[in-house]
Amino acid sequence: MGKHKSKLIAAVVILVVLAGAWFWGGGFLNTEAGDLPASAHMAQDAEASAQTGGGGTAFVPDQVISGSGGGQGGTTPPAGETGPGVPPTSPSEPAPGSPPVDPPSDAPSVPAPQPPAEPPSGQPPALPPEDPQAPGDGSFTVTLTVRADTILRNMHLLDSAKHSLVPSDGVIFPATQVTAREGESVFDVLQREMRRVGIHMVSRFTPIYNSAYIEAINNIFEFDVGPLSGWMHRVNGQFPGVGVSQTLLRPGDVIEVLYTVDLGHDIGGGFS
Repeated sequence: MGKHKSKLIAAVVILVVLAGAWFWGGGFLNTEAGDLPASAHMAQDAEASAQTGGGGTAFVPDQVISGSGGGQGGTTPPAGETGPGVPPTSPSEPAPGSPPVDPPSDAPSVPAPQPPAEPPSGQPPALPPEDPQAPGDGSFTVTLTVRADTILRNMHLLDSAKHSLVPSDGVIFPATQVTAREGESVFDVLQREMRRVGIHMVSRFTPIYNSAYIEAINNIFEFDVGPLSGWMHRVNGQFPGVGVSQTLLRPGDVIEVLYTVDLGHDIGGGFS
């Protein structure tokens, strides 16, 4: 009995020494049950001998083996715990060797900057519209006026239905600076300005003079104030003696379109 007791005490001492070496060595045994070191086999043999009295089958308690072998009775550390050979992991980090995680598909995307639009190849860039009165475009200014003041002294000769057509001062279109272009005539400027301000005007072409002829302005026709009445034009105080479409203009010209009751004598022109 004393012999068995001394063997049991020796086995316990060996186990205590091995356990201390195991903890102070820095980790679990990373081998399977069948790959234990010789010192571990000696401890198991000693314990078995102590329990069986040196013979028979020994009863060895289950060993908790941690490692990659996973032998009988072995367990794997739960997720999130560490152990020998198991690196610490974080729930937010992928496991070693796993593919990288892509960002969420609903993440806002920033559009790439676009280059400024360019005109189609082969086409020049658009230019701003030109000012019709800009220097160098052949335009210039002249002064235009239309008067019928001679009728005021002869209202008895005018049909009473047309009395309201004659202004109180006889001025139908006051002296105004207007635009003319190179090569234009008195007729061109007069027709354009009457149309612009909405004053009625009637004209016809006269082949014998190769010129336009003014029949009416503001609904006041030739012969409305007697057989010698009608419209005449004067440029810079002079009657040119040709039709309105034959009188070409120059910069600064002063144009007067006048109604005569006496074939021009009442406006200083006589028969022109």
